Amino acid sequence: MITYAALSPHPPLIIPEIGQERVKEVQATVDGLRRMAQELAETKPETIIFLTPHGNVFADALSSLGQPQLTGDLSGFGARQTWSAANDLTLLQEIAQQSIEANLPFVIIDDGTARKHRLNPNLDHGILVPLYYLQEAGLTDVSLVAISIAYLPVLDLYQFGTLLKTAADNVGRRVAILASGDMSHRLKSDGPYHYHPDGPVFDETIRELLGSGDTQALLNLPESLLSNAGECGYRSIVIMLGALDEVNYEATIFSYEGPFGVGYLTAGIKPGAPRESLLQRLQAEQRQEQDKLRQQESPPVKWARMVIENHVRKKPRPVLPVELEHLRKERAGVFVSLKKHGQLRGCIGTISPAYGNLAEEIANNAVSSASEDPRFLPVEIHELDDLVYSVDILGKPEPATREQLDPKRYGVIVSLGGRRGLLLPDLEGVDTVEEQLRIACQKAGIRPDENYVIERFEVIRYT
Repeated sequence: MITYAALSPHPPLIIPEIGQERVKEVQATVDGLRRMAQELAETKPETIIFLTPHGNVFADALSSLGQPQLTGDLSGFGARQTWSAANDLTLLQEIAQQSIEANLPFVIIDDGTARKHRLNPNLDHGILVPLYYLQEAGLTDVSLVAISIAYLPVLDLYQFGTLLKTAADNVGRRVAILASGDMSHRLKSDGPYHYHPDGPVFDETIRELLGSGDTQALLNLPESLLSNAGECGYRSIVIMLGALDEVNYEATIFSYEGPFGVGYLTAGIKPGAPRESLLQRLQAEQRQEQDKLRQQESPPVKWARMVIENHVRKKPRPVLPVELEHLRKERAGVFVSLKKHGQLRGCIGTISPAYGNLAEEIANNAVSSASEDPRFLPVEIHELDDLVYSVDILGKPEPATREQLDPKRYGVIVSLGGRRGLLLPDLEGVDTVEEQLRIACQKAGIRPDENYVIERFEVIRYT
């Protein structure tokens, strides 16, 4: 069972040996952490699951340290103390099994894996800082599970949180969840990042939504707000709240301050009475939205989807529908893009025609986008219902100057010798010519100061 959940900041400065006299400048945070740690200790957990944004963080997989004994230190910050705690391997293996059954990517990192891939086998400061105050509160013999967050879709992270509770229940363990994370790093111009007005907005929004128990609103925060705020704790919070999916909860804000341009929020959460699963409702709404997209998709997208679904299921390529026969009479470069829960899942294309006709161009690039994009693993069957497709049919490229570019209307091709990079138009987050050219040059391996050739092209985008 989940006995307690908590949100903790993790500035090493609040460890007395490190901060020394400066600890007084964050006394509210220290006091808040001590109150939270005492309340958590009173629930008598057998294991604490830490969720950290500073461990081995991957874009496409959650991970956990897998050594029997977990150790770490803050020597990089000037502290001499070493921390050590038993890893709850029984619970960890159950979490891994639950993740497999839910098709959520989860990796256990042991010493061998860490050496092979140059990963960190030790507890990081996102865990050690709150652990200091938990041990101060008497939790010196409790076992740990050390999980690093991932940049997966928000609903996947929330679902992973539900698996933590299921795993705890299955092994009969009393578990506390501790989400480690600072709030905005953009509260002041003299902070670690430049000030952004969304920094204070983000911090206040998290405080309000946690305090009111509005999990759905917290899950729906816009990505632009998270990015502008420069936060590091949001995904830890999402996973933590997933562990409370089927219960009401009461949150207490123990402290909040931002003296150095970074928000430090400490909160404790007590699970309450059972309630309807938010995850099930959100997943049902997501399926309904996907059904609408399938009904409204354009013929080129339908063809790309049919080809990919058959390819992933290892079936022969489907017959081209009669209404798409006209594609056999056309030729053009094509890009096929896949997204999953709003995040790119694959994109492969051809700048100019590479196949006999447009139908073949779409089909072959669709297969490549699903199985050969080097940034992603091949699409699996369980993902097919979650994919959103787009097909960009490219117009003929023409020479252009910087002044003739428009990232919303035109795609861009940069070339120098045998190096060539392309960027499609109207991409989220690419709003300026400078950004468009920078990314295209980066893809081509061309330095921005080199004398490269620019071409522009228009596309017809089908969704």
